[in-house]
Amino acid sequence: MLQKVLVPLDGSQLSELALSYLREIMPPGGHVRLLSAVDLPLQMQPGYEVAVVPSIDTIGSIDQSRQVTQLYLRNRAQELRNAGYTVETIVEIGYPEEFIIRHAREQNVDAIVMSTHGRSGLGRMLFGSVTQRVLNAMPCPVFVVPNRERKQPLPGQDRLTAAQP
Repeated sequence: MLQKVLVPLDGSQLSELALSYLREIMPPGGHVRLLSAVDLPLQMQPGYEVAVVPSIDTIGSIDQSRQVTQLYLRNRAQELRNAGYTVETIVEIGYPEEFIIRHAREQNVDAIVMSTHGRSGLGRMLFGSVTQRVLNAMPCPVFVVPNRERKQPLPGQDRLTAAQP
């Protein structure tokens, strides 16, 4: 039985579907870690590849984004607490997949429950897939909640797909 689960959220309604599935697979009383990442702006540095470098004019917006994200996670956490879960919230700055994988390993979670935006083709190539990178690392079982608004669901795609390490 699942006792400790990590749920990454990005503020979208799609990512919040993971919370509904969490309630189906883990009974109240379990420990939930809600994680969200605030992306840093990408900047070009002369003579270097693209790097994540916060500049003085972005510091305010990063702090503001962190505060908004913390408030968002506190609200989702309260909903879960009202349903009987123990909840912890974490806001990181940087790449979401790195934090998801690191927290899953460091906290020895039983599973990750996350949504996927379901990008394919050029969109996936340009924006990448946080879910795919987490699945490639497989620090623990990962339950992937598919995007129901996809025009063409994949054959045999269930409403919840589980990947095991």
